[in-house]
Amino acid sequence: QVQLVESGGGLVQAGGSLRLSCGASGRLFSISAMGWYRQAPGKQRELVATFTSDGSTKYADSVKGRFTISRDNAKNTVELSLQMNSLEPEDTAVYYCNALEAGYLNYWGQGTQVTVSS
Repeated sequence: QVQLVESGGGLVQAGGSLRLSCGASGRLFSISAMGWYRQAPGKQRELVATFTSDGSTKYADSVKGRFTISRDNAKNTVELSLQMNSLEPEDTAVYYCNALEAGYLNYWGQGTQVTVSS
């Protein structure tokens, strides 16, 4: 089992910045990938940014150059962060932290709301 707890969402004006954090604990040794997804009202959940199984990063085209994913590995926990700059109203969504175990088992955080006003 892997536990994920997100924090850092909120309301910000267009052009502003927010930083999301996700604390991961549990069976961390079996995690093959970790990343951030988002889901806007009436839309499907989509990938925002992720560390892939080989340790490289991947970003959605819509956030390239504005968002940065980072990871801090401690002894028994992993802190996954998403720095979001130059936010746009289109970035409004619930953001979810995701961990992939053994290449096929998905874990999700509870989600954190990000609202960008125009």
